[in-house]
Amino acid sequence: MKSIFPSAVLFFLVINLTFAQTKEQVAIKNALETLRVTLQKPTEAKLKAITHSQLSYGHSGGKIENQSQFIEAFVSGQSVFSNLEFSEIQIEQVGKTAIVRHILKSDTYDKGKAPGHVELKVMLVFTKIKSNWILVGRQAVKM
Repeated sequence: MKSIFPSAVLFFLVINLTFAQTKEQVAIKNALETLRVTLQKPTEAKLKAITHSQLSYGHSGGKIENQSQFIEAFVSGQSVFSNLEFSEIQIEQVGKTAIVRHILKSDTYDKGKAPGHVELKVMLVFTKIKSNWILVGRQAVKM
């Protein structure tokens, strides 16, 4: 019985460490969730707060926007997401940079277009400035 106890403790410790998230991974996931929520109810102040001044925001159709163009598109209603979902989230952190891959599914109500639905594979790049993870790059491709 004595030999089983140390093995069991070691097993549960390894399992716990395998599934434990670091403080930074939690912060990155929180930044991702803030982005998801903000894209559905955008304001200029909120979008500016979560993006880098040198943002490169790539759409699945090839259009690339800088920070001011990205903000204008969402605030003006040119780009409108509803029921926005992120799934299959993968996070890789290298120092103060995080690469986040996920599947995006959303209904769209873009200005001047019929309502639609998108399903995209997305890669996001976040950078840590002070204690905040902010979006510096995004590229999407159609599934």
